[in-house]
Amino acid sequence: MEPRPTGYTPQEYGSVSVLVGARNGAYPYGNSLLVRGTDASLVVDPSLSLVDDAPPADLVLVSHAHEDHIAGLGRYDVPVHVHHGDLEALRSRAALVDALGLPPDTVEAVDAQMRDEFHVTGRPDAQAFKDGTVFDLGGRTVTVVHLPGHTAGHSGFLVEPDGFLFVADIDLTSFGPYYGDVGSSLVDFEASMRRCADIDVRWYGTAHQKGVIEGAAEFRRRLDAYAGVVERRDGELLAFLGEPHTTDEISDHRLVYRPHVEGAHIRPVELRTARRHLDRLLGQGRVEEVEPGRFRAA
Repeated sequence: MEPRPTGYTPQEYGSVSVLVGARNGAYPYGNSLLVRGTDASLVVDPSLSLVDDAPPADLVLVSHAHEDHIAGLGRYDVPVHVHHGDLEALRSRAALVDALGLPPDTVEAVDAQMRDEFHVTGRPDAQAFKDGTVFDLGGRTVTVVHLPGHTAGHSGFLVEPDGFLFVADIDLTSFGPYYGDVGSSLVDFEASMRRCADIDVRWYGTAHQKGVIEGAAEFRRRLDAYAGVVERRDGELLAFLGEPHTTDEISDHRLVYRPHVEGAHIRPVELRTARRHLDRLLGQGRVEEVEPGRFRAA
């Protein structure tokens, strides 16, 4: 296995320290937060880059139960909180892997990867928060903003009075929104993007390469481009359905990943993504089922 870089680069935004992960937070790394108040401090999403150098904190908040957001969690013997929609996946590695919806013959290998490469052991002590839960650090608050779609419990965090909104995996990358897990939802993801656009703050922090965006106007411009990837996938699917095709054929055509990308997760993610787009386009009358399991653009 190729040695991975370690450590992070702190960047300051008011009282919020963004701990920028290796390779600018690109997967398998990520960007974590350290927020300090007068009474307590917390870390958000302890990433792989915190495994060897975790800053002290009084509690940990997790935006959602994906391995790249919790790889450094074992460094913290403090209370850990996540939205109840992702609670079981954070408490149990088996539940986390199960939520990926992988082919049965790949589960053992992926579980070993979660254990060995991402240090995921499960946190049975994890506690649930809900939308609007406020963590008071003394002179500074962190409020949960539930942003489901990526996962059922995916959440952002609003830090005040600094005006910093962490939007986690609404990450504005060119890859676009990911809603390919078992518990993901395209409808919810689009609603969550609209909710983010309605929140006016000074800074918007992402979990991966795009880092921190300053200003609501610039954030909304980038968010529009990011949301446009969903529209592009709709367009690609409609073009492909100029002739009737099954969901298996749509999966092979690929809406999400480029043809050269390989992995156990590719086919199930493509299938779930295809079905979610089909459901929406069927509901809009833009696609019709010409015979059981075969679809064509209307």
